[in-house]
Amino acid sequence: MKESIKIFYQDLKNSFKDLLPIIIVVAFFQTFIIQAMPENLTSIVIGLTIVAVGLALFIRGLELGIFPIGENLAIDFAKKGSVFWLLLFAFTMGFATTVAEPALIAIADKASIISGGLVDAFWLRMTVAFSVGFAIALGTLRILLGHPIQYYIIAGYMLVVFITFFAPKEIIGLAYDSGGVTTSTVTVPLVAALGIGLASSIKGRNPIIDGFGLIAFASLTPMIFVQVYGIVVYSLGDASSVAVVAETTKVVIETKTFSLVDTLLELVGVVKDVAPILVVIFFFQYAIIRKSVPHLSRIVTGIIMVIFGLYAFIVGLEMGLFPIGESIAYALTSMNNNGLIYLFGFMIGFSTTMAEPALLAIAIKVQGISEGMIKQNMLRIVVAFGVAIGISLGAYRLVQGDPIHYYIIAGYSIVIILTYFAPKHIIPIAYDTGGVTTSTVTVPLVAALGIGLATNIEGRNPLIDGFGLIAFASLFPMITVMGYGIHAEYKKKQLEKVD
Repeated sequence: MKESIKIFYQDLKNSFKDLLPIIIVVAFFQTFIIQAMPENLTSIVIGLTIVAVGLALFIRGLELGIFPIGENLAIDFAKKGSVFWLLLFAFTMGFATTVAEPALIAIADKASIISGGLVDAFWLRMTVAFSVGFAIALGTLRILLGHPIQYYIIAGYMLVVFITFFAPKEIIGLAYDSGGVTTSTVTVPLVAALGIGLASSIKGRNPIIDGFGLIAFASLTPMIFVQVYGIVVYSLGDASSVAVVAETTKVVIETKTFSLVDTLLELVGVVKDVAPILVVIFFFQYAIIRKSVPHLSRIVTGIIMVIFGLYAFIVGLEMGLFPIGESIAYALTSMNNNGLIYLFGFMIGFSTTMAEPALLAIAIKVQGISEGMIKQNMLRIVVAFGVAIGISLGAYRLVQGDPIHYYIIAGYSIVIILTYFAPKHIIPIAYDTGGVTTSTVTVPLVAALGIGLATNIEGRNPLIDGFGLIAFASLFPMITVMGYGIHAEYKKKQLEKVD
């Protein structure tokens, strides 16, 4: 018991350390730029404390429950030797976890409103969920076949770029964003555990080179499927009223108040989000593998800790951090100072990424699998810089009114070039970081900034210009992580020459 309390205390201390960048950014902009004390300061402090406790519970729950059950399932499927059931499990897992993803629901609803109903929220979600199911199955097949991930990813990016030239301009930013919102806080650790477990149990596979990469597939395929969906919808539907709707749509920010009913609804919401994942896991475990779950009580304890940790995390964010972050974003758009917008985009991108639970989970796994060769803190800092650069550049693109696909195509071209120079072990990790950076913390703030800018800047269309920041936040970490890998490899070779 004493050991458990000691571990939790250490996790709690690390959680407060992870939240410090967000606190500094918000305090700086509120004090020196907005020059006004935030409302409900007590609520904000309580909210941040709850966020820290939630993060600590979440990480401990991952270690106890989600990571072990994902890896055990992968090993059992490998022993069973049935490719069909393994691929069906991968598809079902991808579909079930995505269809209930809160970030996707929020983006789909916003797209439906702004497009005047031309983009249907339900069918958009189905399209994205199907694409993620397909992606996880394809990524699993790649691990079984032992193919290098870069061939699949590069071919996928080329297909994304090709389809972009045929897709309606109203759907491009939304399609790029959909690739960033599909990988949730609970899905990422489970999918990573599946890939690593599978790579560890197949002879001739390397857990680092082959085990990572499933998340990259899940971020890539929605961009293709949603653009195809857009081509169909805009060729069959009447798009004449969309511009009017988009120009008159205003985004309203509501400050959520803390109440028992709200928090209970949040808990029910988290359970509902996690339920499809658990149904899929236990169905395949007992009905297909036909084997009891080892250390079931510990696994169940871990899952409960993940649920309550994620619940506390969301409640804490909504009590104070989201409203104040969104109000700062909207205040900046009315100050006629573009430099402040870019600075806020950079700083909020860095700080929210450092606190992103999905990235933290992956970084812990990377450090463990690489036996400390890749430090989790260094990986998170490099990824956070990538997101910061991406969001500030995306904000610049939005302010200038440039078409998004020119930036994204140039970015993917850099990714493809760096892939040929980056060390093999860093490539799948770099690809995966593009999917884990846009989750629970980042998506709401970044989406609010993008739509807020597009709504308040004259000549911008929220549907065409408002979406796309999440795509920038997903793209640039791949560049910075591969750049870091190339630099580290160069330094290593220089030291070897000296010795």
